[in-house]
Amino acid sequence: MRSLRLWHPSAFTIVARMMTPHRIAVLGLGRMGEAIAKRLAAQDWDVVGWTRSGRASGTVRTPGDPNEAVAQADLVLLALFDGPACRQVLDDVRDSLRADTIVLNTSTIAPAEAAELARRLGPFYVHAPVLGSVPAVAAGALRILAAADHHTLDAARPVLETLGTVRRVDDACTAAALKLVANNSLAGAVLALRDSLRQADALGLPRTQTLDVLELGPLGGLVTRKRGFLLGEPPATTAQFTIAALAKDMALLATASDTPLRSAAGLAGIPADLQADIAVAATAPAVEDAVLEPLRAYVRGHASGDPAHFREAFLPTAHVEGIRDGAFVSWRLDEYCALFTGRPAPDEPARTRRVDTVDVHGTVATATMTLSHGADTFTDVFLLVRADDGWRIANKAYHRHA
Repeated sequence: MRSLRLWHPSAFTIVARMMTPHRIAVLGLGRMGEAIAKRLAAQDWDVVGWTRSGRASGTVRTPGDPNEAVAQADLVLLALFDGPACRQVLDDVRDSLRADTIVLNTSTIAPAEAAELARRLGPFYVHAPVLGSVPAVAAGALRILAAADHHTLDAARPVLETLGTVRRVDDACTAAALKLVANNSLAGAVLALRDSLRQADALGLPRTQTLDVLELGPLGGLVTRKRGFLLGEPPATTAQFTIAALAKDMALLATASDTPLRSAAGLAGIPADLQADIAVAATAPAVEDAVLEPLRAYVRGHASGDPAHFREAFLPTAHVEGIRDGAFVSWRLDEYCALFTGRPAPDEPARTRRVDTVDVHGTVATATMTLSHGADTFTDVFLLVRADDGWRIANKAYHRHA
């Protein structure tokens, strides 16, 4: 994208002009963009909108050409899905964007993308990702992380404060990163709610009673907002925040941080319509029993000491690997089975085993298990594959905690 700025009026001129009635162009009229345009129009701002889909707004005038939307705008507000969309739209309107127009970007994008836009657009760029969804927009209750030149932020503040509360952040990169981290907490809450509901269902607990108790704890706000759907009511016709959007944000966070992020994989692997509300992710079914069967056979092998259960659990080509007495070992299945006598361990009643995680990726899966065997605790890590005769363990690695 070429540089969009050719000249800069003084900060005083911008502030003075922005204190008088002016036009706002909202580019992107999806769920959030439409709600923002509606809120601004209701508060007597002169608003024009544009959407890439060509869909007309029921709230504001929507010319078919984004250049027409921005030509007379004093402030252009972006409410787009991602960084590439922001770059494309700004590139499309660069010849119509006046040099003194403030660009206020509420889109959730990568930190590097935000930094690049701030560099290219200069002191008239405000990076302002928002915390909150459509109801918060309507109430003017968004929490806004705004990064901009002081004079530009002062000029844009009346618009921002129409939408919510402004928290100034040092730079665009930081604002974008903080927004992703905040959304990670939402992803974690959705996945924690999913796990809580799965466990409650497995224990036979009534859904209403479970939600009553969950509302008392850290998940309370999420449960309250989504309670109707969680009790079986039809989902809202319009999602407040889609699985696709949250999954996109988590992928951005994992890439930006270069740090493993479980919620990124957890959301991407949900078997649901990605345009559905995030509440649907909280009700995603547990992994099918078929992938658990080899793990259960493995547990039966330890509980009984009968190696036949291990042959049922593992592929014939499987290896079991780890550190034993300070040396790396890699047993073939026959060698591993030979370690068992066919009888339970003397302290078997006191031993415990649990499956901690199972992640399915099409025809392969990974799983972890914790085994407490007397004075020793083992962490087992499994690679499973779906063969013609069902799921089997392809390999196991273990760590012994003394």
